[in-house]
Amino acid sequence: MSILNLAKKYVIDSQIFVSLMGTMLAGFFMLEQNIFRWPSLLLIFITYFSGYLYTKYQNQRKIFFKILIFNSLCGILSFCLIVFNHNEIRLLKWAVIVIVGLLYNSFFLDRFIRKIPLLKIFYVGLTWALINAWLILPEFNWEIFMISWLFISALVLPFDIRDMNSDEIVTFPILIGVQKTKYLAYFLVFISGLLSVFYLDLIFSLCFYLAVIFTLILIYFSENRNCDSYFSFWVESCSGLPLMAFLAYKLLMQFC
Repeated sequence: MSILNLAKKYVIDSQIFVSLMGTMLAGFFMLEQNIFRWPSLLLIFITYFSGYLYTKYQNQRKIFFKILIFNSLCGILSFCLIVFNHNEIRLLKWAVIVIVGLLYNSFFLDRFIRKIPLLKIFYVGLTWALINAWLILPEFNWEIFMISWLFISALVLPFDIRDMNSDEIVTFPILIGVQKTKYLAYFLVFISGLLSVFYLDLIFSLCFYLAVIFTLILIYFSENRNCDSYFSFWVESCSGLPLMAFLAYKLLMQFC
């Protein structure tokens, strides 16, 4: 088996990659707010990873019980991380975010929430934005919330383009077509980048804007016929790009 196939099986398909990208975006905002802590970053990764595992395997009866046990252990570990490193307010925030995620992704609520037309992109964006603007911060930050919500909502649209022939609910590509869906994604990403210029520190806004440019390019070339790795790797990596750009900048400064 080639290295690419191994990476796809054990990194991308295992939900590690998307969880890592979400964690990196949270880490970016933590650094921007000067509140970076490793226990918080670990908590975020565990939350993303257990949530995406549950979403992917909840309908597979053979392994669902194992996933349920694993997620229970993740919940206990998350509880310990919060209790020993934070406070009861952080625990409440984390519990609310977990419940918000379960309300959308649980199969037993599938007919009530997940079936609502056009909800998907905004709901996924909401969950990620709550982590970036509420869970990791002492107080709710509306600027970071809007930047995250718009950016992540836009990143979900290419996946709707990928799935438009198999989706059972109405999505934007089905309703308005692929090209107009791209226009919507451009708009959301542009507003997110514009807000970053006004509300983030200079170097962080520049790093975020680099991610915006890369994201716009990937949205432009998003087509239903593209291979799955185009979306599951390249588009998914956009949320990790701001932190990658910032770390590259810090590394460059060390050699200058």
